[in-house]
Amino acid sequence: MIDLRSDTVTRPTPEMRKAMAAAPVGDDVYGEDPTINRLQDLAAEMLGFEAALFVPSGTQSNLIALMSHCQRGDEYIVGQQAHTYKYEGGGAAVLGSIQPQPLEFEADGTLALTRVEGAIKADDCHFARTRLLCLENTQAGKVLPLDYLENAAAFAHRKSLALHLDGARIFNAAVKLGVEVRTISSHFDSVSVCLSKGLCAPVGSLLCGDRSFIVEARRWRKVVGGGMRQAGILAAAGMLALTEMVPRLEEDHENAGRLARGLTEIEGLTLCPGSPQTNMVFAEVAAGLAHPLAEFLHRRGVLITPAAKIRFVTHKDVSGADIDVALREITNFFQQGGTPA
Repeated sequence: MIDLRSDTVTRPTPEMRKAMAAAPVGDDVYGEDPTINRLQDLAAEMLGFEAALFVPSGTQSNLIALMSHCQRGDEYIVGQQAHTYKYEGGGAAVLGSIQPQPLEFEADGTLALTRVEGAIKADDCHFARTRLLCLENTQAGKVLPLDYLENAAAFAHRKSLALHLDGARIFNAAVKLGVEVRTISSHFDSVSVCLSKGLCAPVGSLLCGDRSFIVEARRWRKVVGGGMRQAGILAAAGMLALTEMVPRLEEDHENAGRLARGLTEIEGLTLCPGSPQTNMVFAEVAAGLAHPLAEFLHRRGVLITPAAKIRFVTHKDVSGADIDVALREITNFFQQGGTPA
């Protein structure tokens, strides 16, 4: 199957599997897993932080970041379509008693700082206390501009807000901009990084911050059930994700461009403006055609998620030749009148 649903479907490389089999391990709850410790040190160094924490998932990484920055009754400002607000089960509210204040993203994936300023609550017992601003990079495949990040960091400092980045695909952003990842991460108090998307590790994310923040995050990781034992087996794949898989993200971006160019030639699809910047292509189809298109493609070995605005995601396990096959089958669908037969 040619799976264009997400880059979460990537499979670990043969080298990752070998490294996992041979990884030295210990009990990480005691801080004694040498492979995890190496991975955390590497991530902290790469992103320019004092420390890092290996966790099972990006959802947990963001959750414990929010719970470390905020107390019960505090508030975080976040994008309406942001992962930390919309796609993580409401964990901050459910488990942390932290109130979200969602705002609409701008077209480029930023949150307008004037709008953020207007959402900050006054110091009044009637209101939740605004403590944190959360950004996302990439946001729906869009890369946040470096000058915006600089302005957001200065703004957060002036307003006494902590600044967290859901950087699940921060390396895609860095590759797109042609900069070291710390050029992006240096603006934030904490950053979450996913290893199991385009970087191809089977499991895991990293939360980076200063030492005192990571001490607090480690406690919350235990509280929410994320303490793992001999998880160096997983961290070994994460080491290769960071040391071997970052440069090849450029190939995913190129394949996304190839897909986008092909989609513009197909009558029945409308490419969304600004797509793609990284490894995501968004296209709209007429009402009622998304599910028939997905069914048609599934029968021909191509997987997509049906929606009015379809997201096509390129990754390690999708080649240029696969893109050509997908384009051919999408073309066939519309040439046959848009039916799943």
